[in-house]
Amino acid sequence: MAEAKRVERPLSPHLQIYRWQVPMLTSILTRITGHALIAAFVLVIWWLLAAATSESYFNFVNAIATSWFGDLVFAGSLWAIWYHYLAGLRHLYYDAGKGLDVPTAEKLGWACIIGSVVLTVITILLVQ
Repeated sequence: MAEAKRVERPLSPHLQIYRWQVPMLTSILTRITGHALIAAFVLVIWWLLAAATSESYFNFVNAIATSWFGDLVFAGSLWAIWYHYLAGLRHLYYDAGKGLDVPTAEKLGWACIIGSVVLTVITILLVQ
């Protein structure tokens, strides 16, 4: 049997020549924020179950939910909700066959990222 000729080549793009692209970043952020929303959902469900259990247990869970950690989780989940909303609108635009060229996709990606941060700050300022 003939021996296969092995070619030495990298298995993935070399980190010095490979650059991150905005559409790739937004795709990864969509997945991360989707999973991060589960943390906020679990905290809210835990808080509701504690309210239905007993006053002392509710006070314990409420102290966690209203601490800096709870504020961080809820602020992060608020950003994730806005980001998911804007990314969904972007995908509806893509589904219409528009914005699929690289410059437009990059602009839409930055619009999702920056827009979600701005909307999060506005929402936090309006709620307080």
